[in-house]
Amino acid sequence: MGITLREIAELHPRLYHMAEYGSWPSIRDNGLLSTTALLDLYTIKGESRTTIESTLRRSMVRVKGRKGETAWIRDQRPMSDKKLAGCLRDGLTPTDWYRMLNGKVFFWLTEARLETLLAAYRDRPQLVLEVDTAALLDEYGTKTSLTPMNTGCTSPMAFPRGLDSFLSPSAYPFEENKRKKGGKTKAIVELTVDYSVPDIAAFTRRATHREVENGKSKVVEVVYERR
Repeated sequence: MGITLREIAELHPRLYHMAEYGSWPSIRDNGLLSTTALLDLYTIKGESRTTIESTLRRSMVRVKGRKGETAWIRDQRPMSDKKLAGCLRDGLTPTDWYRMLNGKVFFWLTEARLETLLAAYRDRPQLVLEVDTAALLDEYGTKTSLTPMNTGCTSPMAFPRGLDSFLSPSAYPFEENKRKKGGKTKAIVELTVDYSVPDIAAFTRRATHREVENGKSKVVEVVYERR
C-alpha cells in the first residue's frame, strides 16, 4: 500500500503543467496558483467568484485584479454536469467537486498525458512547465495528492469519484492501480498540490511555448531554462 515520494520521483523525474500562452512572467512572480488561489490574489468575491469556483466553466474566464492585471482561467469543456452527478459518490454534488478541483494545482506525470491536453487546445499555443519532481516533492510532499484518473474529465467515461479520489502518496493504492492500468508508469494519472506552489520557478527546469502541428506538439519558444 502506498508509494514514497522518492519512488514517485524515480518513476517520473519530470512533472508537466500546461498554462496559458504568455503567462510565464505572472507564474514566475506569483507562483503556480489554483483557481481558488488566483481568485484570492485578485480579490474576486461575490456572485462572480461563486460562478467561477462552484459551477462548470464552459469557456475560459478572464479575471482582473485591482491594479488592472489580468489572468485567464481555463474552461472545463471535458466535463458534463449530468455525467458528473451520475458518477459522484459519498454524497458529493457537482458543486462540491468543482470546488475541490479549483483548490488544487495539477501536474501530469507523463508527456503522453501532456500531449493529449495540448491536442485538446491545438487551436493556439500553450505554455508548458517542466518541473523537477524530486525538488517539488521535497518541499510540498505533505500537500501532495495522487489520483488514478483525469479528475477534470467525464468523457468518454465518467469514472466513479468521491472523497477518496485524491489520496496522499502513503495511502495511494499504487500496486492495485499498476495492475489495473497496465504498468507502474501508468499507475498515477495526476499529481496535485493543495492551493498553490508560490515558488514554482525554483523547481521549474524549463518553460516553453508549444503548438500542435500534424497531431504532434513542438517547441516554438523556450521562455526559461535552468542552467
